[in-house]
Amino acid sequence: MASNASHFVPLKTSDEMPRDDEPSPNSSSTSNAHTRLTPNSDFDDSDLEIGDGELGESFKLRPRGKDAEKRRELEESEDDEADGVGYRDNGHRRGSASTTQSYQLYTPDEERAVVRKFDRNLVAFVALLYMLSFLDRSNIGNARIAGLDLDLDLDSTRYEWVLTVFYVAYICFEWMSVLWKLIPAHIYVTAIVLSWGITASLQSVATSFAGLLVLRTLLGIGEAGFTGIPFYLSFFFKREELALRTGFFISAAPLATSFASTLAWVIIKIGTYCPIAPWRLLFLIEGFPSVLVAVIAWHKIADSPGTASYLTRREKKVARLRLRKEKDPREHTGKGGLKLREMLETITDPKSYLTAFMFFFTNMAFSSMPVFLPTIIHEMGHTVLVSQALSAPPYLASFFVVILTAWLSDRMQNRSIFVCFHALLSAFGYSFIALAGARGWGTWWRYAGLYPAAIGFFSVITIIITWTINNQESESKQGTGFAMLQLIGQCGPLVGTRLYPERDAPLYLSGMSICAAAMVLVAFLSLFLRFYLSRKNRGTTVAYGKIGEESDTFVSKPSRVPFKFML
Repeated sequence: MASNASHFVPLKTSDEMPRDDEPSPNSSSTSNAHTRLTPNSDFDDSDLEIGDGELGESFKLRPRGKDAEKRRELEESEDDEADGVGYRDNGHRRGSASTTQSYQLYTPDEERAVVRKFDRNLVAFVALLYMLSFLDRSNIGNARIAGLDLDLDLDSTRYEWVLTVFYVAYICFEWMSVLWKLIPAHIYVTAIVLSWGITASLQSVATSFAGLLVLRTLLGIGEAGFTGIPFYLSFFFKREELALRTGFFISAAPLATSFASTLAWVIIKIGTYCPIAPWRLLFLIEGFPSVLVAVIAWHKIADSPGTASYLTRREKKVARLRLRKEKDPREHTGKGGLKLREMLETITDPKSYLTAFMFFFTNMAFSSMPVFLPTIIHEMGHTVLVSQALSAPPYLASFFVVILTAWLSDRMQNRSIFVCFHALLSAFGYSFIALAGARGWGTWWRYAGLYPAAIGFFSVITIIITWTINNQESESKQGTGFAMLQLIGQCGPLVGTRLYPERDAPLYLSGMSICAAAMVLVAFLSLFLRFYLSRKNRGTTVAYGKIGEESDTFVSKPSRVPFKFML
């Protein structure tokens, strides 16, 4: 770009830059190639426009060798196809704005500014939505003790069906995770949030068991579509940034749980002075805010990095460019679509099942917490308010540790170590609770065991979700892998909630022991997956090295670094 050369100041010499035919040690070093040249402060986006007579010259170094020209022609033709560059009749390339943007560079400060805006406007908002979702699905227990079972004639069997039908619908519609790739996000999010908000509010006018059953089914369908948020966040963040953002999203669950019971108690207390039943008021007050937030979601949710309304024109370009080395350009502009071949490859991929079964066993343990936590606190002989206060600290501790774990995992670019550690931590917590009950150490010892148990499985859930998305090469595979994770993993609660029959109360020794064994199995599966991915990485490196040595063989795109699985 001769006309734009004055706008860039070189930071590195050509001798210090890696050759294109040499593989980079990791993905971060690949992305650093974008910051070799820094735009001057007086750079204007209008400089990107180039005419038909100007040729877009790349700053990319070309490999030497007798077939260098052949490789260069292929790279240019493939880049032109991806970026939409046309040709004149004489065969010369015609420059376009998209080609220039592909080689436009940005500073680290610009990138940090873009990431901060995504954190404030996107991550915080979807965490709020998940918090509302969690409140709408879990307030059925508070409604029951407020008179729901008496007014609708719900015996124990009917109440179990009301709980079960939600999870059955939730599991059956986990495939909706792939819709994030097909439907514009602002339309999709608005639709599902509005659907569960209306359904949750309509529970307040239920007059029969059958009507409540239908509403809980619809609620499960609506919330199932929202589980794909970590997949959606991968459209905006790099692999090494995703765990922390997923951590913020997942940690909304323990944060909501820490105050949900107290909020429900206040609403029910107010309901005693209202003409409608307290449980109806509870459903209405906790459900209707989702309807209002759905309107905000239409304007707040961005379909892709280039369409975020809170970014400037320059920041939108940086948001796209910083992900260019990780994605097909057509994918992060919303033009990639789903590829059936890649979806089928994911379904037959062993690592998809390894992470899914890790998620299954973790959810077994996770679903048991609400079962025995009220029992332990009730045995302490405290009032309702004190019991609510004692139930909050384990969840609050989980909230902070999940965020810290996710941050460390991103910083170290490692997933398996943290899954293994926290799975064993959770197993220790369950084992300690069982041991304290068997030895008669008292309820305070059992209560102490709640902290490592809760901290462990919440952290494991966060890292497993991120690990699944990280280790799929394309968005089609990410969507399919995430759907498999949820479809298999969400069956865990169906098993976990049945590990605590009434006859085992109040110690539930067998249930605690099974949950501890399940978390130990998660730790072993994480180590096995690490070994499996490590072998695949070594095989890819060897194959890539052999290709580089074939000087007489014409190789497509030799400058692209092979996909490296995150361990």
